[in-house]
Amino acid sequence: MPQPARSRSKTRAARSSRKRRRKVNAAGNDLSDLQWAAILTAWGDTCAYCGSDGKGKVLQRDTMLAISRGGRYTLENVVPACGSCNASKGNDEITGWLRRTRRDERLFLERYVEKVAVLRAQFAEPAGDD
Repeated sequence: MPQPARSRSKTRAARSSRKRRRKVNAAGNDLSDLQWAAILTAWGDTCAYCGSDGKGKVLQRDTMLAISRGGRYTLENVVPACGSCNASKGNDEITGWLRRTRRDERLFLERYVEKVAVLRAQFAEPAGDD
């Protein structure tokens, strides 16, 4: 006897969730909670893409280079995003998505480079005496 459509949908969603979890875990992510807090502070606790404060919701960790495209959760690859921007971007390439949604690509990239430079300096490993 075939499964009802609702049951098949739940099974498909569970399978998809497990597959994504495996990809994320295999990516070798190294973003600490302290780094995530610093990223949020650097972006002023707003969405890196639209400037929204998340409308009272928690901002999400968005990978600029999607996990499915080889990206990782790292200091240089994660920006805060509101749920709307994160869902809209999905696994799209960042510059293409910015153009498609008619956002100021140059302004975003300049701000991103500036923020990452500050974050790298903040989390730079001290040089050891060999």
